[in-house]
Amino acid sequence: MENAKPVIEIDNLTFTYSTAEKPALRKVSLTIYEGEYVALLGLNGAGKTTLQLCLNGVIPHLVVGEKAGVIKIMGLDTEEYPPRELAKLIGLVFDNPEFQLSQMSVAEEIALGLENLGIPTEEMPGIITNALQAVGLSGFEERSPFELSGGQQQRLSIASALAMQPKILVMDEPTSNVDPIGKEEVFAVAAKLNKEKKITIIMAEHEVEVMAAFSDRIIVLNDGEVILNGTPVEVFTNVEMLEKIGLRVPQVTEMTHLLQKKHNLSLTGKYPVTIEQAEEMLGKRLA
Repeated sequence: MENAKPVIEIDNLTFTYSTAEKPALRKVSLTIYEGEYVALLGLNGAGKTTLQLCLNGVIPHLVVGEKAGVIKIMGLDTEEYPPRELAKLIGLVFDNPEFQLSQMSVAEEIALGLENLGIPTEEMPGIITNALQAVGLSGFEERSPFELSGGQQQRLSIASALAMQPKILVMDEPTSNVDPIGKEEVFAVAAKLNKEKKITIIMAEHEVEVMAAFSDRIIVLNDGEVILNGTPVEVFTNVEMLEKIGLRVPQVTEMTHLLQKKHNLSLTGKYPVTIEQAEEMLGKRLA
């Protein structure tokens, strides 16, 4: 992004779990900038979760394995700072919100993380209120987390991460265990945080239409390696390459690819990834 500062710098990262025969990540080098919305795509086992655990220091501090390469979060080397310290800069939201919930009330759930950071008790109510407001859960302070819908639970997980005021929010398939309404809620919150609060979003997802619409950049992992890295148009134009590794492209992109082959359309080598782009690109040619 123009004039944006790098917030994540990864240089030649390789990681192999102690029980694995081959690396989960191989020679990954990436730079992610302040305020970007980055989508991570790849099949199960491609290395998405491993990469995310490396970002917040869980790897190498809490997971046994062999790591090579350097990761810096806003200039801090993750080898030198534990997850507890990195949590002030980078928040992590897992795929199943119930795995992160343990307290009797919504307010207590958010307060738990604040206690771990040593935040004074008198400062917590204001922080909790602001975090819940950011995710659309104002007034839920006394509710049990286990009485919430799946989408609300995931938004509570996001609020718990936001309470620590991170600059970066990493989300590992956050909609995989929620219903369609919950998916919409989570995607809307992520987009709002990115646009209004300028929080850098890194989201691993399988909902390619949503990622095409919201993300600034898409990174595709396959067998632990980065094979594509670019804008949604740049990445999804590689239809045949993505299909070969088993990844779906947006339906409008697939349709354009088929029309290109059938009618030999001149599309300057790029396919649309949203309906709006398709209308603009194909309207005159198919009129």
